[in-house]
Amino acid sequence: MITLHLIGIGTGNPDHVTMEARHAIAGADLVLVPEKGDGKSDLADLRRQIVAQVCDAPPVIEGFGMPVRDPALPYLERVERWHDAIAARWSEAIARHPQARDVALLVWGDPSLYDSTLRIAARLDPQPRLRVVAGITSLQALTAAHAIPLNTVNGPVVITTGRQLRDHGWPEGAETVAVMLDGACSFDVLEPDGIAIWWGAFLGMENQILEAGPLAEAGPRIVAARARAREAHGWIMDIYLLRRSG
Repeated sequence: MITLHLIGIGTGNPDHVTMEARHAIAGADLVLVPEKGDGKSDLADLRRQIVAQVCDAPPVIEGFGMPVRDPALPYLERVERWHDAIAARWSEAIARHPQARDVALLVWGDPSLYDSTLRIAARLDPQPRLRVVAGITSLQALTAAHAIPLNTVNGPVVITTGRQLRDHGWPEGAETVAVMLDGACSFDVLEPDGIAIWWGAFLGMENQILEAGPLAEAGPRIVAARARAREAHGWIMDIYLLRRSG
């Protein structure tokens, strides 16, 4: 039976790769690397660099093209079909290497936090053994970069998405809100008085960008910085933390 190792590799800094992750990569027979195109080849290149860095004798690396979501479908159906298509690509890639028994997939951040790798793996037939290796998340990288705690003393934290913030506003009863997967600067829907923001893009990478301050002041700077960075690189990965004073 195949063992599928889902290995969290952090947010772009090879130093984020833990010793456990390094051992798992080095012990793999086959490493699957998603290739997204659209100017995102540096993400695939970074995964390949990490494999080369941690392995004296690198395993076989098999790239696979990532399918795209159908924008014409309702959101949940769109995601379900997309996950089915990705699982099929994994199966095809693994089938090309019938001798491989330990297969690794390097996951940006950590497989547990707003990542669908585990849900996709559940679609494989036959089901492999699963092993998850934890990684540094973008949320940890953000708070470290700004040298701030995630929570206030005994305070709750809500982790949500840009879509949820945009559709429903500030989560009821929340003091601190971490927002991921936001392609539209959804903090713009909020009344900014009394809210501070800490934002970061390309966290852990050489081109890391940080902004922070009262939302009314920092929000426009973030919108502008995000647009510049996306135009320069063709893609962007970012996250932010919002906190209400008082």
